Amino acid sequence: MVQNPGMETHVHPFRVSSARSQKLTDYYLHTSPEFCLKELLSDYKEENLQNIYSLSYCFRDEPQSEIHRPQFLMLEWYRINHRYESIMNDVEDLINWCLTNSKSQIRKNIVGQKMIRMTMEELWLRTVGISPLEYLDTTKFRNYISQNLKDVPLPQVELAWDDLFFLVHLNIVEPQMHQWPLLLVYEFPAPLAALSTIKATDSRVCERFEVYVNGIELCNAYNELTELELQTERFKNQSLEKKSLYQYQLPEASRFLSSLEKGLPPSSGIALGVERLLYSLFEIENPFFY
Repeated sequence: MVQNPGMETHVHPFRVSSARSQKLTDYYLHTSPEFCLKELLSDYKEENLQNIYSLSYCFRDEPQSEIHRPQFLMLEWYRINHRYESIMNDVEDLINWCLTNSKSQIRKNIVGQKMIRMTMEELWLRTVGISPLEYLDTTKFRNYISQNLKDVPLPQVELAWDDLFFLVHLNIVEPQMHQWPLLLVYEFPAPLAALSTIKATDSRVCERFEVYVNGIELCNAYNELTELELQTERFKNQSLEKKSLYQYQLPEASRFLSSLEKGLPPSSGIALGVERLLYSLFEIENPFFY
């Protein structure tokens, strides 16, 4: 249980209640071990840490489906003084190791495939026909969707830029991603930076990547943002957006922000869903009993 389970706008936690007192507590089940691991990284000099990982259960209040469970296994790891390209290589090595060493049957369309790396801009040019980096203005983006993407169900209410992005991504981009069975997508548009850095040579993009297997998202990785003021501002914006969209707010991420104030070293990290990995590679639907 933690006092702040994570600040992502569209990730919803379970709040803990007391059966004895029949009251809600001030604690939540964590949605990721990220904040706690970064708190540990802030002590890296004292603890002599370089690379750390966690393999543990996480909890998210989402509708259950083939690829969503309220309780799931997360593999999360960080490298100090490494950029996120090192984590890209880690993921490729992990998937290749699984495919080489597993005794389970590999999905047929993955056999012999190699990981394709593509920027988000390249992916959208191939699937939507436009670059999202040319539509970073919310009004311009909405007008384009309304006029040219008739199959996208655009609500009448105003949407934030990232909501417009994911509306197109989920309806047009992801359904076409099966043509690349192993796909690593990097350099997301800057409004999707979350806890990642902005690219020094192109402020339109952030240094973040995801890996997809047969169109299923396996993981989310960042070149980690270590600037306290910038991260505090992002958290404030996420909190306001969550309040506007979902009518609730979470406590301030004070312990995590204290870690940044103490000094988080340059680092990169990733969170990977273990059940999704096994399902997407081997069609193992219930690894608990496999």
